[in-house]
Amino acid sequence: MSKKIIIKIVSLFAILLMIGCQKDDYTFGDITAPTNIQITAEIVGKTAAEPYGDGSGIVKLVATGDDVISYRYVFSDGTSENSPGGHFDKRFTKTGVNKYIVTAIAYGRGGIASNTTIEVEVLSNFSDPEAVDFLTGGSSKKWYWSASEPGHLGVGQNDGDATKNYYANYYQAGAFEKAASPVSSCLYENVLTFSLEGEQLKYELNNGGSTFFNAAFASVAGGSSPDDACLAYNAGGVKNVSLSPSESVVTKNPNHATQTRGTMLNFSDGGFMGYYIGQSSYEILSITANRMVVRAVMGGNPALAWYHIFTTTKPTQVPDTDVDYTNLVWSDEFNTDGAPDPVKWGYNLGTGDNGWGNNEKQNYTNSATNVIVQGGSLKITAKKESSGGAAYSSARLVSDNKFKFKYGKVEVRAKLPTGAGTWPAIWMLGQNYATSPWPACGEIDIMEHVGNNQNVIHGTLHYPGRSGGNADTGSKTIANVSTEFHVYKAVWSPASIKIYADDTLIHSVANTTSLPFNSDFFLILNVAMGGNLGGNIDPAFTQSSMEIDYVRVYQ
Repeated sequence: MSKKIIIKIVSLFAILLMIGCQKDDYTFGDITAPTNIQITAEIVGKTAAEPYGDGSGIVKLVATGDDVISYRYVFSDGTSENSPGGHFDKRFTKTGVNKYIVTAIAYGRGGIASNTTIEVEVLSNFSDPEAVDFLTGGSSKKWYWSASEPGHLGVGQNDGDATKNYYANYYQAGAFEKAASPVSSCLYENVLTFSLEGEQLKYELNNGGSTFFNAAFASVAGGSSPDDACLAYNAGGVKNVSLSPSESVVTKNPNHATQTRGTMLNFSDGGFMGYYIGQSSYEILSITANRMVVRAVMGGNPALAWYHIFTTTKPTQVPDTDVDYTNLVWSDEFNTDGAPDPVKWGYNLGTGDNGWGNNEKQNYTNSATNVIVQGGSLKITAKKESSGGAAYSSARLVSDNKFKFKYGKVEVRAKLPTGAGTWPAIWMLGQNYATSPWPACGEIDIMEHVGNNQNVIHGTLHYPGRSGGNADTGSKTIANVSTEFHVYKAVWSPASIKIYADDTLIHSVANTTSLPFNSDFFLILNVAMGGNLGGNIDPAFTQSSMEIDYVRVYQ
């Protein structure tokens, strides 16, 4: 036997001997029930003249005791709250002067608990009977996600910026967006039932057995996905709901009266409104008999506020049958040299002062130097001007009052200009723009390109809630857009709007009756310079053209 093996055996024997000589000790300390449990209750605003408080219904509770690890409060209004340190500000919301029993449960080592109770009598002046009636219809009412409405789920900032803290400025879900994948489609199965039992507002979420979880809370349902996902989860049965006045950042805004109702929905026992964000209190921004918008600060992340829109009629998604349109109903092949066909095209003339703004730098003209049919193509040329007026000139052709249509396929074969600051576009605008000003009239951008981001093609929709920098958009890199012709296409049906470059899908949006894409639109062709999207213009730029081989509309 080697010396090394002998040493190892001796060492092992010594370890075993040491273990055998140790005294067994499996205790976790003394298991002692908490004692001397007391509750103090300060009614906010209580004076000799106002013995039941200032009407806010707020009672500041403090629980103390010996050998206590944590506390939990249970209230006779059906709610409860964990309070590790024993401090909790409770708002009682039943209108008038009412008595409540407050029980403080004190937990000690090993889970041993003791409790004590007190009675408080407090005044609450807050009530919102109209909201309760809208929620319940006087008895019971079911609510659903307004899935057909853009922005039915969204998130924005939660801070003191009164220009942005009252809407979902970071992200707004498109119509039926979550239906596109089984990891999110469970959201639209939610049925939220509000009912009135006596004077108590009740709530129950039927989630079909699966809840759409924010990724930050996936562990609550045993998940670990880095992305939001539907997870099996028991929503927990009937909850009590109390109302209270909101104290959110929105209520501090100068225009808060138009931005929030100011009423909070507070759900007992961890109740939530369909999308799990670790929050049980929701601010009603607006509510009618059939539509409700709420706002909730995300649990664990007070920098974010989530927005939900609900309706009392469950939306139905129109199946997308990948319809194609093959009957040519209108076209311009640009085979006759000279000015564009006046039967088919008109012009928007002038600068941004005439209503198309976006801080663009060009003046639109109908001059042959800016727009001409030549050699089988339409050429729209943006030019740098040496004197007088705007620094650049260009052209914008429209079929307004000459050709309009609803649904179909638009194909435009084009070669795009070059140069930093160029902003060519092939697009459509709702014919009712005069009576439904943009973005209510709707806008479909079949192709946008900016010279500052060469070869990146954008397909975009603008409509209420998704306009300007918050537009509903997609983009793809398409090679050689300024040296070769490509076919830019939109397939627009009652079910969807799909935008392509050649056969590459750029963007797809589900169409619904709530969107403005179910009426007549007309065509627009233009090249802008600079502006909000075009960006900085190359000082060396002189001129460049968008060349269009044809425009064809099929139905």
